[in-house]
Amino acid sequence: PRRGESYGRPLTAPTAGKSERGSGRARRRSGRRRKGGGDVVSEPPPREGPPLLGEGERERPAGARGKARFRRRSMGASGVLRAALWGLLLPLISAQEGILHAFSTDNPLFKKDYCIIYNPSWNSLPSSLSGATPTRLTVLTHKLLCSSSDVPRDIMKDKAVVVMRGNCTFLEKGWIAQNLGSKILLIASSTGVDTPSGDKKSYKNLTIPVALISYADILDINKTLGNNVNVTLYSPPLPKFDFSTVVIFLIAVLTVAVGGFWSGMEELEELKTIVSSESREVSRKSSETIIFSPFKVIIFVILSCIMLILLYYFYIWLVYVIIAIFCLASAMSLYNCLAALIRKIPFGRCRLACGSTTFEVRLIFLAGFCIATAAVWVVFRNEDSWAWILQDILGIAFCLNFIKTLKMPNFKSCVILLGLLLVYDVFFVFITPYLTKNGESIMVEVATGPFRNSEKLPVVMRVPRLQFCTPMVCGVPFSLLGFGDIILPGLLVAYCHRFDVQTSSSSVYYISSSVAYAVGMLLTFVALSLMKMAQPALLYLVPCILVTSALVAWKRKEMKKFWDGNGYQVACLMEEPPKVRPVGENNP
Repeated sequence: PRRGESYGRPLTAPTAGKSERGSGRARRRSGRRRKGGGDVVSEPPPREGPPLLGEGERERPAGARGKARFRRRSMGASGVLRAALWGLLLPLISAQEGILHAFSTDNPLFKKDYCIIYNPSWNSLPSSLSGATPTRLTVLTHKLLCSSSDVPRDIMKDKAVVVMRGNCTFLEKGWIAQNLGSKILLIASSTGVDTPSGDKKSYKNLTIPVALISYADILDINKTLGNNVNVTLYSPPLPKFDFSTVVIFLIAVLTVAVGGFWSGMEELEELKTIVSSESREVSRKSSETIIFSPFKVIIFVILSCIMLILLYYFYIWLVYVIIAIFCLASAMSLYNCLAALIRKIPFGRCRLACGSTTFEVRLIFLAGFCIATAAVWVVFRNEDSWAWILQDILGIAFCLNFIKTLKMPNFKSCVILLGLLLVYDVFFVFITPYLTKNGESIMVEVATGPFRNSEKLPVVMRVPRLQFCTPMVCGVPFSLLGFGDIILPGLLVAYCHRFDVQTSSSSVYYISSSVAYAVGMLLTFVALSLMKMAQPALLYLVPCILVTSALVAWKRKEMKKFWDGNGYQVACLMEEPPKVRPVGENNP
């Protein structure tokens, strides 16, 4: 018989188990939505071990709404404030992730790794595969193992046993499995995988590993590796340094620097056009159409909040709208970036006449190439092995075009934009876990795809981890950086370069702001390494870049001009033609 059918029942989840909800506050942040925690229900079957109230220290109201009400009653306003402050200073407790290495005994070349979650306070796992002992796997997912009479001893002796989650606590299941001679207990969950929690003081003699695994992974083991399977459990330590962050760092810094430089060069060309052209008013109007005023900044932040909340609740539909928008916008952005380079090439400028309009043939081919690139990404966007390269290329082009096109009129608008979005970023990353029913951050949930949705928002730079570690198996195989962490500081860097061009200040603002952005990114990665959790990059980028730019303006006694920005400079240009100054000379 197939594994799981030895008792006359198929390998499916039981339907008799009662509703499960958890008491643990820890949540595993692996890019998947989790539900529940320990299994505490009324009227449990007789237990073999010592009495246990539940998996938490005291009984919780059942259900997600009950948990939310319990938290609000127990925390109160002061508790929420304390929790928010600690959330800013210390990492949230996260689940301990491990790896289940499964291989077929019939053919050891057939092997696969799966993610497990265990409680390190109960027992520890070997840190390497070589230090783990292979154990024969027995799948009993039609059993809940809440009584020693559920399964005969000879079936479990010296085996790694898989039972279904429900009806009694994790510790009770582990105690019964150990008494029946099992070496490893795996608890399959079809409702979410989170930290096994509970008070082990009453089970001090429990020594076998107890871990949670997704029920879908158990089905995959049975389908992929067959019936004769050996498994080992281990938990490799996280690498001290993730080299993929170096690639992310270079992408971010170079994109911001190139985008700011491009915007400054566009400003220089525009100033030359204004000086040489008689239709100065027309040139000014074309420039003003892309200015981001303080009022527009506030509207933009409000719309961003609304959009994020809508994505959280209607992700499964809106994700495809975002994918379609990104496909069109990135294709246009890639065309604009490459066209700016191609126009610098002095040869190959053949033109094709179409009525009264002529087109460069090479630009037509370029448009087809950009559309094809975006189309290939759309079709193969879920191919993790290589599709991330196309997404990063399109993302870089999107960020460059955005930074070059959208102009901040003054430093005041930059402060308002970055300040509001800093609060927005911190709130949706650190504060929302205390407001949502499942204890998850809205920002992280939307970025990684809530409701176990395979579709991800294409609004991040993705670089695969270059060293094998547990997160590669447990759903986070990439290092991520959102487009907003590039574009928003990039708008200030671009403004700094345009201000350099307008005041002939030898790019001092541009260089200092670019360096400040690089320092802010380094601080972000240091915090990420220390806290082992997702970080709102703007929390470190905004203070670095704003303070640095303000200090440079204050030191050069140009704060008024820097604060008033483009409007101040345009007014000066209308009064008198700009004077040509030697490079490095400051305005009086």
